[in-house]
Amino acid sequence: MNDILYFKVFCFEAYKSEKKMTGKETMNIFIKYNVLYYLETCFDVLHTMGRNALIEDIDMFIAAKNVKYDDIFK
Repeated sequence: MNDILYFKVFCFEAYKSEKKMTGKETMNIFIKYNVLYYLETCFDVLHTMGRNALIEDIDMFIAAKNVKYDDIFK
């Protein structure tokens, strides 16, 4: 396995554990919000962060995906 794959697995397991979710629930969220692609494309920066910072970053990424264009300009 390569470094990016290890990193994705680490993030997945850390997020699952922190949020007390099943693997299926976690994967559904990661797929819905394209988190795995984000982790891969931003690997150079993200892999230097600690576990808690990664979980917080994933939460912010998901939250940003939930913002609708109309909500920004209210």
